[in-house]
Amino acid sequence: MIWANGWLWIIAALLLAALELAMPGWFFLGMAVAVLVMGAALLLGLWGGGLPMALVVTAVLTGVIWVVLRRFFGTGADEVKIWTRDINDNDR
Repeated sequence: MIWANGWLWIIAALLLAALELAMPGWFFLGMAVAVLVMGAALLLGLWGGGLPMALVVTAVLTGVIWVVLRRFFGTGADEVKIWTRDINDNDR
């Protein structure tokens, strides 16, 4: 049960955070935070489930954390803005 070692999860979180530096997009940062939370839960003895459930919980946490990061920090200046209204439209 090497997967139950919380320190391995924390090391994986650090590697994912480093990967975020190389390829920014909030996804790897969200995954790093989720893996860090799972590693802390394993170290503190809060997680008693198996590996498949740990991976599912980590995946759900990744999605939630990614959405929170996108809401908190918003979109970047280099992303495309989609216009829903034209300045020449007469909506009166």
